[in-house]
Amino acid sequence: MRAMILAAGRGERLRPLTDHTPKPLLEVGGRSLIAHHLLALARAGVTEVVVNVAWLAGDIQTALGDGREFGVRIRYSVETLGRLDTGGGVRAALPLLGSAPFLLLSADIWTDFNYADLLPLEVPANGMHAILVDNPEHHPHGDFGLQNGRLVAAGARMTYAGMGVYAPELFAGGGLQRLSLAAVMRTAVRRGTALGTHYAGRWFDVGRPASLASARVDAAVV
Repeated sequence: MRAMILAAGRGERLRPLTDHTPKPLLEVGGRSLIAHHLLALARAGVTEVVVNVAWLAGDIQTALGDGREFGVRIRYSVETLGRLDTGGGVRAALPLLGSAPFLLLSADIWTDFNYADLLPLEVPANGMHAILVDNPEHHPHGDFGLQNGRLVAAGARMTYAGMGVYAPELFAGGGLQRLSLAAVMRTAVRRGTALGTHYAGRWFDVGRPASLASARVDAAVV
């Protein structure tokens, strides 16, 4: 199975840190965020990785190279900053991802989740299987409910963890235009093809200064 890491964002909420350092290269526990993901993917046996880049793209490409330092092979999908958003970025990278379901990870999370646990997850045709976590303080209302293993729009909600397995056809069509991943997920929810699993382990959304600081404290005590 292949994986894609979303790494094209500007990191507005982390400025001025991200004015000169792309968010995926910010360090937690002595390594860049994206290096943690790459090493975890390699441990899980996933060695084919697509990384989309836009803001300070060259810095990310220089830091990661072809991926061999991390035990993977990286191919890059280079975008124009702000043009495609997360869902559109995946759509642009589909030629690199192949026809089978793929792992999709957000670069701006810090977690001890074992990516090998993603590999056997069921993925419906034209659907997805997302990992959900308890709502962090900055996102108290969550994203989706979880009922009998399916994502639903109603009921008590949890937060999408930035980790999941997706069928490529879920992103197909529509051309290369701006599209959020949230919109893609909501489409799957309406179709009844969105599955989910709750994860109760260590997880931080490090797209904000306070949560980045918390992740660095957490990593220091591991």
